[in-house]
Amino acid sequence: MKQFAASYITSFIRFLTAEKGYSESTSRAYKTDVSEFADFLKQNPQYNKIDNIVVRKYLSFLHAKKNEKSKNKTATIKKSTIARKLSSLRTFYNYLIKNSIVQENPFEAVATPKQAKYTPLYLTVDEIFAMLDSIEDNTLLTARNRALFETIYSTGTRVAEIANANINDIDFENRLIRVVGKGNKERILPIGKKALEALKKYRAKLHSEAKIAPDLDTPLFLNKNKTRLTSRSIARILNKIVKECGIAAPISPHSLRHTFATHMLDAGADLRAVQELLGHKRLSTTQKYTHISIDKLMETYDKAHPRK
Repeated sequence: MKQFAASYITSFIRFLTAEKGYSESTSRAYKTDVSEFADFLKQNPQYNKIDNIVVRKYLSFLHAKKNEKSKNKTATIKKSTIARKLSSLRTFYNYLIKNSIVQENPFEAVATPKQAKYTPLYLTVDEIFAMLDSIEDNTLLTARNRALFETIYSTGTRVAEIANANINDIDFENRLIRVVGKGNKERILPIGKKALEALKKYRAKLHSEAKIAPDLDTPLFLNKNKTRLTSRSIARILNKIVKECGIAAPISPHSLRHTFATHMLDAGADLRAVQELLGHKRLSTTQKYTHISIDKLMETYDKAHPRK
């Protein structure tokens, strides 16, 4: 079918990156979702017209499909993944309509699968302090790791935002950091003293041991080859630290962002202020953290109030 020609998919991905400001990884996910549906159509040549029936057949196919990434070989694809694939295809068809390639969007009338309520995974204050304090900073790489995770916890940034930051994005005097988030939107965030101290120590070691001039605008965090540390590398480093620290939960860099948000709200921060810090477009996205604080509030209430 003409709409799934490689040239249209390529121009769609270019549109997402250049005009919508989507990250490389997000654009790659869209490309995968669209390409998988195109493969489904190739495997089922009887579907010569894409309508609601074909879309529902594809949904049934996805619901029955095994999750290849799961350790559980019988596990099917998560509802959240199916919802994302539907969203990708809906966006793709809207792009095609905008460019007069097709006239209708067959995914527009299909309801997104209901998803289970998502509880963000986070560390307690004691756990995050223990994890950060367990990272020694006596070598160049360990000093980098300490500065890296102190910064993520201090600012609540996404892992891609911190991976893409440069040294000149830090204002040490005013304790601020500049990051570029989703949709290429810039945010200026406060950064704590502990994180700044760790960053200064790491940059001093870069100057003395790696001979990198302190005034050179290099990537904020470098790998052993002195090139930009990637999001995947950051996740691998954290995974190793978490295991060494004895934390059983599967903690990711995004969990540190959840931890930041939860601790801010627990300490009485305004929900809209946290929304701004996290760079959420909708307040409802930030509200997923409030139930944790409410649970803690209810626990305190039940313990303290004489007439529960």
